[in-house]
Amino acid sequence: MELSNKPILPGSIVIVKDVNSIYRGYKGFVQRVTKKKAAVLFEGGNWDKLVTFKLNNLELV
Repeated sequence: MELSNKPILPGSIVIVKDVNSIYRGYKGFVQRVTKKKAAVLFEGGNWDKLVTFKLNNLELV
């Protein structure tokens, strides 16, 4: 995928690119952004999960 110069903001759809994460490849919605981290909401069927990632481990879709 191409690298984007656009900032990751709340409401953005992102994909996890951290090779050490069990969420690698998952797509989610950014809920909150702090200085270097973002809270990403994953929804799937009968479950929802909010997980925090470093911004450099996320990529805009």
